[in-house]
Amino acid sequence: MSKIQASTRWPSGRWVALGMLSMGGATAIAADFDCMIEPAQMVEVRSPVVGLLERVHVKRGQSVSRGDLLVTIESTVESSAAATAQYKAQTTGNLAQAQAKLAAAKAKAERMQELFAEEFVSAQARDDAAAEYKQAQTELLAAQENSQMSKLEAQQAYDQLRRRTIRSPFDGVVMDQFLYPGALVDGGDGKKPILKIAQTHPLAVRSIVPYRFFPKVQAGAAATVLPEPPFNKGAQSEIAARVKTVDRVIDLAAGTFGVHLELPNARQALPGGIRCKLRIAGVDG
Repeated sequence: MSKIQASTRWPSGRWVALGMLSMGGATAIAADFDCMIEPAQMVEVRSPVVGLLERVHVKRGQSVSRGDLLVTIESTVESSAAATAQYKAQTTGNLAQAQAKLAAAKAKAERMQELFAEEFVSAQARDDAAAEYKQAQTELLAAQENSQMSKLEAQQAYDQLRRRTIRSPFDGVVMDQFLYPGALVDGGDGKKPILKIAQTHPLAVRSIVPYRFFPKVQAGAAATVLPEPPFNKGAQSEIAARVKTVDRVIDLAAGTFGVHLELPNARQALPGGIRCKLRIAGVDG
């Protein structure tokens, strides 16, 4: 029984290999679809505040991990404000004074109540002591509220300071640098970004598939990604993946729909922006 290499033409005019088909009615193997391996996202890093760019901690082409420090904005004033707020939040003098006053007022009120019961003091003296005790309770509550407010203000000052350091939101690579130390940075519309970074872990795999395969492609389906040479060496020759999403709207003009996958790339073995072939389990010609 002979075998032939079959192919089908996409509406766009490209030909897609369907693998080896057996003559005589045997089941065809999974189809190969053209695909692209791309960064999951590309982000222009801008400053959330206006200030002088103090230092850029990375260079173009450098790999970065989530949380790595990218940029520092000058923060002398903010550092002083944070230190002052932190010191204020740690002071306990007013709170201790209010607690001591409350303890003394409580003891006095109890003593005056006993003396009043034995008819040694007037009702007015007893009532005055009771009022002092209530006033001390109110003052302690105010001191506690002020202490809590100081802690919140310290946290706010720290958050303002933290906005002047920018960290990587994901694992990726620095694609370009637009501003250098000494430049005035501003996150407003139309302002130049500081850096451009691309997320390379995970990578995104995107493929355009003819609409006749739509009933067979489901989210969660097992798939195999085959990177183009020279990136198909060793463990990278065939990479297992799963379909993440399937477009629910078909491109009427082209007669196609999009299929999207995520490709783990923790070791940064694959770059973004390369071609590949995609095989989806259960989908054949």
